[in-house]
Amino acid sequence: MDLKQLEHFVAAAEEQHFTRAAKKMNIVQSGLSASIRALEQEMGAALFVRTTRRVELTVAGRVLFEKAQAIIAGVKDARRAVAAITGLERGTLSIGTCGSVNAFFDLPLLLGEFHKLHPSVEIKLCHGTATKLMETVKEGNVDLAFFPLYEKSKEIVTIPIASDPLVIAHPVGHALEGQQCVSIESLAEETFVDFQPDKGTRRIVDRAFAAANVPRRTVLEVGDVQVLLDLVARGFGIALVPKTFACARAAAATSPKIGMVKLRKPGIQWDLVAALSGRDGSAQFRNPAVAAFTKLLDSIRTDLIAA
Repeated sequence: MDLKQLEHFVAAAEEQHFTRAAKKMNIVQSGLSASIRALEQEMGAALFVRTTRRVELTVAGRVLFEKAQAIIAGVKDARRAVAAITGLERGTLSIGTCGSVNAFFDLPLLLGEFHKLHPSVEIKLCHGTATKLMETVKEGNVDLAFFPLYEKSKEIVTIPIASDPLVIAHPVGHALEGQQCVSIESLAEETFVDFQPDKGTRRIVDRAFAAANVPRRTVLEVGDVQVLLDLVARGFGIALVPKTFACARAAAATSPKIGMVKLRKPGIQWDLVAALSGRDGSAQFRNPAVAAFTKLLDSIRTDLIAA
């Protein structure tokens, strides 16, 4: 049994005439008759009582007619639903984000622009650490997430958003003050304040020091960059943070002051990305809303990277 057979059967039942039904379905009468005979054979029952002037449903035909109408209506509804999703007349877009995003671009503004273009798409937003967001993307629980990339993975596809070198933030009057740049090795005896272990920046720093085989001592761990820089300013230790954050803090008139020193090349690079699942059937193809959002994201991405 296929959908066309059911459509031919319903047309014949409604018209009570094979010729009119064939014309309605835009096929020759012999084709419609053959289709219905095949359906009767498959069902194992006569569906029509045929006369020279008209055809009428049998008891079995009346039962099938009711079911066939429901099936055809269900298929049409399914087609409309898929068309609505494809045309972004409905659907959902789930996005994960971390606090670092706000310093580089206006995510609420981007979401607002997307909402103007596609008001019927429901936007879901969640917040988390880089570690949590990466796992969430890998598992397919969000369509896209923004976070600092601390490791490469075949399970995700990344879109570059911003790139920043990590710099050393230190208290005013610290021994590092006045130096142009220093090596990772020279920081072995320093006391650090740092982000919590599941933060992307912490992962990046830990990997860099491990690769250089340089030990370091961390006395305080926090979850917020402003709290981190407050602790640095109060003399609790030094910290490695993206240059954008350190420059903004150094320029702030009301906050306790900090100093800033560059790391000697190659230094440590901090990359903010938008990440999507890299598994078969990428998010852009599974969900048209993701393709529309990434297209909008591309319109601001070039300017961000250039800056």
